Amino acid sequence: MIRKLKSGQYRLYSRKADEKTGKRRNLGTFATRAAAEKHERDIHYFKRH
Repeated sequence: MIRKLKSGQYRLYSRKADEKTGKRRNLGTFATRAAAEKHERDIHYFKRH
């Protein structure tokens, strides 16, 4: 999940909330939405390979 921050950057969060904290895990902060989407695709690729 990608959210836009007040600073104008984009942050990638995990899809599921952590059981302990009840919050989503921060998977990185990026300057552009395209960079965040690319990183999300990379994560899904490496989860399967």
